[in-house]
Amino acid sequence: MKNKLVVLLVATAAGALPLQATAAAPYPNKSIRMLVPFAPGGGTDIMARLIAANMSATLGQQVIVDNRAGGGGTIGAETAVRANPDGYTIIMVSGSYGTNAALHKLPYDPVKDIQTIVMIGESGFVLALHPSVPAKTVPELIAHAKANPGKLNYASTGTGGITHLTSELFDLMAGTKMTHIPYKGTGPALSDLLGGQVQLIFGSMPATIPHARTGKLRGIGVTTAKRAGPLPDVPAIGEFVKDYEAVLWYGLWGPKGLPKPIIARWNEGVVRILQTADMQKRLAGDGVEPAGGPPEQFQKAIARDVEKWKKVVKAANIKTSG
Repeated sequence: MKNKLVVLLVATAAGALPLQATAAAPYPNKSIRMLVPFAPGGGTDIMARLIAANMSATLGQQVIVDNRAGGGGTIGAETAVRANPDGYTIIMVSGSYGTNAALHKLPYDPVKDIQTIVMIGESGFVLALHPSVPAKTVPELIAHAKANPGKLNYASTGTGGITHLTSELFDLMAGTKMTHIPYKGTGPALSDLLGGQVQLIFGSMPATIPHARTGKLRGIGVTTAKRAGPLPDVPAIGEFVKDYEAVLWYGLWGPKGLPKPIIARWNEGVVRILQTADMQKRLAGDGVEPAGGPPEQFQKAIARDVEKWKKVVKAANIKTSG
């Protein structure tokens, strides 16, 4: 009887194993939230919606974009840091993620408290003016700004964001002094620029190029080292301000502790999407060069940018209460 009981218990336990193994459904078994730390309409939001739509088809579950604007991107980033590392909350960030760490005292480590997934691509900014500004070229803008110190208002995606520090870098290197007006993303910043409430912006290419092409804004320079393909007639600012350059990247990361299989699933899926002809054509039109690569490559880019922008913050003596 005792032997029969042992056999029965073993058999029962063995029978339970398949049930336990299948209790946790394969990833993903529900919709995934892709946070965007800015308001809709900006370059990061545009990139997120593009990747989300393609990854929804790849994963077989809907990837939903969730805009969490504020704090120059820090509010959305902290939300992602604090999320459960189960693969159902990730975040699309831009170069502003690196600048925030250079200016703000953050409640998390921007490199060590996250799990990088993949860099999407690299781009730059368009120096775009409202048509009411008389300058037609970068040298003319510099002359106008010097003749009217503090009177030109430039928009940014928030204090400490990359559009803010890119503008401050221009002020430093060109010897001008313009006034900073922060917003909660490129979308609302461009809206006020189009309405004439501010006079200029260093705007992300995906969001700003359409307005430059239609003439609603006057694009007079790009921040990349060379001229951008979508705007071949617009010179690089570095042609007039020696060594001036500001690179904007886009990438995905998740909370620290994200399982390696999930990281690999996202990395491989995004890289395949970036290699398609349709995606490369779309990104080229937005002035974005596809990246890809392993998660570690993206992490190194973040760490590099944090150090770079710390130098700009110190040189420009930028202060914040945050």
